[in-house]
Amino acid sequence: MITTHGLEHLGFDPNKDFVLSDDGNGVYIREWKSASPQPTESEIESAHAEWEAEYNATQYQRDRKEEYPSIEECVHAILDGELDALQAIRAEIKARYPKP
Repeated sequence: MITTHGLEHLGFDPNKDFVLSDDGNGVYIREWKSASPQPTESEIESAHAEWEAEYNATQYQRDRKEEYPSIEECVHAILDGELDALQAIRAEIKARYPKP
C-alpha cells in the first residue's frame, strides 16, 4: 500500500517530490519528481507502519492537548494569581491520559 504518510516518513515532500493518484484499484505514484530514487512499495509500507506506530504511541499527547486550558485561559490564570489551580487542572488531565 502506497501512502503519503509512508513517503513522508521516508523524508519525501508531497509538495515537491511525488504525486499520488487513485485509479479505483488503489493508490499509485503517478509522478516521481524527486532526484532520489523512488522507493519500492515494500519500503513505503514499512515506513507507513513505523509512522503509524509512532502516531499511535503519542495519542495521549493529542488527547491532552484537546483538554488543556487555552493559552488565553493560562494567561488569565497566571495574571489572576491562580497558577496553582491551573497546575491542578493540568495534573488531572495528565493523570487521565498518562504516557504509555
